[in-house]
Amino acid sequence: MAAENQTDPVAWKDGTPVSSRFDDPYFSLAGGLAETRHVFHAGNDLPARFRDGFRIAELGFGTGLNLVATVLAWQRAGATGRFSYTSFEAFPMPPDDMEAALAAFPEAREAASPLLDAWRAGRRAFAFGPAEVTVVVGDARETLPRWSGLADAWFLDGFSPAKNPELWDEGLMAEVARHTAPGGSFATYTAAGFVRRGLASAGFRVERVKGYGSKRHMSRGILGEAQ
Repeated sequence: MAAENQTDPVAWKDGTPVSSRFDDPYFSLAGGLAETRHVFHAGNDLPARFRDGFRIAELGFGTGLNLVATVLAWQRAGATGRFSYTSFEAFPMPPDDMEAALAAFPEAREAASPLLDAWRAGRRAFAFGPAEVTVVVGDARETLPRWSGLADAWFLDGFSPAKNPELWDEGLMAEVARHTAPGGSFATYTAAGFVRRGLASAGFRVERVKGYGSKRHMSRGILGEAQ
């Protein structure tokens, strides 16, 4: 399992943070905030499903952009109450790099102070507006099976399956399903065949739909619906 001090060295290419470990960008060169809204929000039918006590889980915390975007979406939708956001991350991004990455999106950076303050203080469980956030540090293949929670919606946002296949294997997709509430959903930017097959085998009805920007396809699905 990755230790807390095992961060992911960040290389900057044309203003975009790229994982030195996986040689993959943290967000779309075409606009990471818009991509989050297209893939993870629309892909999970959010904000229409928001309600008090809603539970989101994520593979790959990265820059924290998905979290910030979700807090903004909740607030703009006028949703009441609170939601939980649990993210599984093997190699946390250093705070200075996280702040620099979020600065690419002024709307997100303006809202991100609670996240950045907690991150600099080494806190991995904290309140952020309406969100109760927990970032579980370590290899998700070890940490997710031990998690006692369920998610109503999953953001599957690990690095590319070609670069980071262990985060997309059939066993881990089965754990995602096992930790999904009945009728819960997932969304991901990837349409890789082995990922879709793994999620389908785990019990999701998987759809391949239009991706963000120049990406032709992405995947989404609902647990427990007939094929």
